[in-house]
Amino acid sequence: MNQQLSAAPQHTSSAPAATGDSPSAVLAVPPAPPAEAAALLRAALARHTDVSDVAADLATGTPGFTLVDSRSTAAWDQGHVPGAVHLPAASIRAPAARLLDPARPVVTYCWGPGCDGATRAALALAERGFRVKEMLGGFEYWVREGFPYDTADGRRTTAPDPLTAPVRDADDCGC
Repeated sequence: MNQQLSAAPQHTSSAPAATGDSPSAVLAVPPAPPAEAAALLRAALARHTDVSDVAADLATGTPGFTLVDSRSTAAWDQGHVPGAVHLPAASIRAPAARLLDPARPVVTYCWGPGCDGATRAALALAERGFRVKEMLGGFEYWVREGFPYDTADGRRTTAPDPLTAPVRDADDCGC
């Protein structure tokens, strides 16, 4: 196939290309129209937050939400976000009503991206009338970002885990 390159775009329609019209793996399925994309992205942000935003809000001392660690007791004891409430996903239903304020949004987290404990905890809470979000990346990314965490023996650790800490030139990822 012989293609000629020109400075002017060949396709002037504002409609996205049909599936399969692009040699690009990224564009094989065209992007959603802007209004549809905005609605989907807004819905995603209504359900998710990230560790940097949680840390920034916790640093204010009045974050406006309750942070829930949905991992096991053994995982909690190894390390957890300071100020989090421990409610393991497997048994969250009974203690949630007495430990959480239903008028206050809840942010759940679990071990990391490969764990669905935060999702299960958020579902259980949402089914009981709580407004919920999940913290993307979970405790693993909290540690990777170098944020402090507490352990069951009362230690506060602020150094990132050297095996999982990212190499970065600045403290802010820019997102």
